[in-house]
Amino acid sequence: MNDILNDFTGTVRRAVDDYRMIEAGDRVAVGVSGGKDSLVLLLALNHLKSYYPKPFELEAVTIELGFEGMDFTPVAALCEAEGIPYTCRKTDIKEVVFDVRQEDNPCSLCAKMRRGALNGILKERGLNKLALGHHFDDAVETFLMSLLLEGRLSCFQPVTFLDRSGITQIRPLVYAGEQKIRNLAEKLDLPVVENPCPMDKTSKRWEIKQLLAALGTDYPDMKSKIFGAMQRLPLKGWAVEK
Repeated sequence: MNDILNDFTGTVRRAVDDYRMIEAGDRVAVGVSGGKDSLVLLLALNHLKSYYPKPFELEAVTIELGFEGMDFTPVAALCEAEGIPYTCRKTDIKEVVFDVRQEDNPCSLCAKMRRGALNGILKERGLNKLALGHHFDDAVETFLMSLLLEGRLSCFQPVTFLDRSGITQIRPLVYAGEQKIRNLAEKLDLPVVENPCPMDKTSKRWEIKQLLAALGTDYPDMKSKIFGAMQRLPLKGWAVEK
């Protein structure tokens, strides 16, 4: 497996180094949703841990939202095989968001509740950093969403310190494209857990994804140019120190 991961882990390491995401002694949790992005991130960081000059610890954390049919047993088996401590916590987030509150914008409340649950587990286990699976395409899509829907130049940051929890969020996949991640997940035959959320492929993010795909036909390097512009502006937190 490590031979397959070598090239990809190099991409992850470049992001980790550019944005100083990991320091010696860090205790890092990967938020594992069961999707391809978080599973690939988990294995890449586990591989990086074996040789990175700044020693760090790694764990995996899953928040079960309460959707039927989501089985994380294969994820637990993968973590056990790789020697990665794994915590899976059941919640009633789906019931609160969709059944009780019946939110017009369920994604926002769901994300807030997931963050709270994740932060709680990190505190319990003494973990100080949370690695999230947001990748290159996510960054470009978020930037374009902010521009077109809010009239702002904005995006999540590669590294974000959360004052209230004392936890630092890191996004080591920001240089990795979604297709590369998908190809690697298939090559490694990872136990991807399908998400039955009713908002999948109906959200504004999905609309922006389709817009970028359509524009990419005529402008194949458009995403790279947008990403480069984010670093050169630079957006807050996106400048790379030389």
